[in-house]
Amino acid sequence: MEKQERVVVGIDGSDSSKNALRWALRYAGRTVAKIEAVHAWQLPTSYGASIAALPGEDFEAGAERALNESVDRVLGNRTDITVERVSEMGYPPKVLVEHSDGADLLVVGSRGHGGLVGTLLGSVSLHCVTHAACPVVVFRGE
Repeated sequence: MEKQERVVVGIDGSDSSKNALRWALRYAGRTVAKIEAVHAWQLPTSYGASIAALPGEDFEAGAERALNESVDRVLGNRTDITVERVSEMGYPPKVLVEHSDGADLLVVGSRGHGGLVGTLLGSVSLHCVTHAACPVVVFRGE
């Protein structure tokens, strides 16, 4: 029996990440791959230090809710494709690269800031392309 292909998709709630998931679902429908939707989140920082907790704020639950809402919106009523949902605290580019280990493909959206801004500020998609352990699809557009 052949190993089922595993496709990791970065989800951050943006339209570009939802479009990347749509692309990955079309791909998985043709290849019988399973999808691992990964939402990496971080605690907000104030002056360079992480904020331990804000009254009434549950960042982990919020991240899981954002992941589920994004996947549910894109997946709809489809039941033909396995989608594992992973919400993990950490620096998003690092988390995605870690999940690329052993994956067959990593799919991320691009917000399209362009070359100069991406070079100055860094970019999740650029980091993934240069560090992932598998091929990377950077989905741009509809």
